[in-house]
Amino acid sequence: MILLYLIIILMAGGVLAWLLGKRSAISSRIISLAAVSIDLILIIIAILQNGIPDDKKWIFEYSVSWIPKLGISLHLAMDGLSLLMLFLTFFLGLIAILISWKEIQKSVGFFHFNILWILSGIIGVFLSMDLFLFYFFWEVMLIPMYFLISIWGHENRIYASYKFFIFTQASGLLMFLAILGLYLAHGNATGYYTFDYQQLLGTTYNPTIEMLLMCGFLIAFIVKLPVVPFHNWLPDAHTEAPTAGSLILAGLMLKTGAYGLLRFVVPLFPHASQIFAPFGMILGVIGILYGAKLAFSQTDLKRLVAYTSVSHMGFVILGVYAFNELAYQGVVMQMIAHGISTGALFVLVGQLYERIHTRDINKMGGLWEQVPIMGTMGLVFAMASLGLPGLGNFIAEFLTLVGTFKANILMASLASVGLIAATIYSLRIVQKVFLGKKDNDYKMKDLSIREMVAMGSLVVAIIFIGLYPQPVINTAKPALMKTLNAKQEYYQSQKVDDSVILNNRTCSPDTRKLNK
Repeated sequence: MILLYLIIILMAGGVLAWLLGKRSAISSRIISLAAVSIDLILIIIAILQNGIPDDKKWIFEYSVSWIPKLGISLHLAMDGLSLLMLFLTFFLGLIAILISWKEIQKSVGFFHFNILWILSGIIGVFLSMDLFLFYFFWEVMLIPMYFLISIWGHENRIYASYKFFIFTQASGLLMFLAILGLYLAHGNATGYYTFDYQQLLGTTYNPTIEMLLMCGFLIAFIVKLPVVPFHNWLPDAHTEAPTAGSLILAGLMLKTGAYGLLRFVVPLFPHASQIFAPFGMILGVIGILYGAKLAFSQTDLKRLVAYTSVSHMGFVILGVYAFNELAYQGVVMQMIAHGISTGALFVLVGQLYERIHTRDINKMGGLWEQVPIMGTMGLVFAMASLGLPGLGNFIAEFLTLVGTFKANILMASLASVGLIAATIYSLRIVQKVFLGKKDNDYKMKDLSIREMVAMGSLVVAIIFIGLYPQPVINTAKPALMKTLNAKQEYYQSQKVDDSVILNNRTCSPDTRKLNK
């Protein structure tokens, strides 16, 4: 039941932080930190005791009937892919709480309630193996983020929160309709009505029905990712959100879209995914290049970093539709590396804004002299963003491009241009903010011990996965092979069906006539 405990601890911690926060702000901060730390310790102990299986079985699984008449169960399961996403969630969750220690002074208890409930919703998304339960957690992480932006955001926070809510809620409703359609289509085909992921795998549908159902899931996931042209909500949400909100949004919530593509879209709808693959790769390339172009044109530092997410997430959808192991390894590495590096850049922007009260890069310049430690951190993550060898993003983009090259040389070649564009906008960040001419004589302090702990942890993480990525690749491999095998098994079964028909055609003239 450890999987259930992970969710319950965060939800209960959120309620407790809210209640005690009315009396003491420090109590809610400590409770939030403790709740996420306990979850992280629990999962580390459990993995050390049980290990990670080399086969394609679940590491942990918990299933109990919830609403049996409707085929709904409380089914949670964790494999290597889920485990990596959980570690990323707990790690960035701790960072989000640390960086908000002094920034958030209004309604502190309710703020930490929303943080913990967002994290619990994200964990539920990564663990749910019942589609009804999956949709429930998909909505759980949406509403607290709306409050986070609308209450603790910046000047245009109401507009940004409405925009975020409309985009994600509308696409989520399409996914819910697709879930219901999948439920009914599977029931009509087998006589067994269920929302269970394992039962729904391998079911064959009418090609038109399969394409429609896939589109319902796909739209929800590519809006959350986001993919051009569904990216419009992201820059506003990032710009207006508090620092912790931007960190969770970029580091975790965007990854639920990528996770959904790997876990649900490709395995459940292999034929429709194959048909959509060329369009998916084109969307990925457009996102890489268009996002980089928009990032370079920004003067608001936070908005600039937001558009880099659009560019980096283009590599994810490109790799997903390359349909090979190398590309999928690159996708997983990109999910983790982007969460760390872009999340760190948002933290850096928050630290700068707290000191100089502006995000306009034209009003910065020459800050390295006063804040050399912050400048060093900014340089590390700018280099990570452009894909410098030795850092995690390089491994991610290299694997994705190599895997894509095996599938489509043209798309891989065009996507590689995005690396040049990333170099341009990343170096522009360093030049305009920390180097160059000093336009204003700001009085500012370098990073505090608390801030150095947070940023230092992110630096260690991005360097570790850049120099030693094999543990991440090995952990995710069984889950990725399961996704690829689901697609291959579908096409093998189709070939078997075709061969049976061909054999029947040689049996007799009557059979040949009937088959014609």
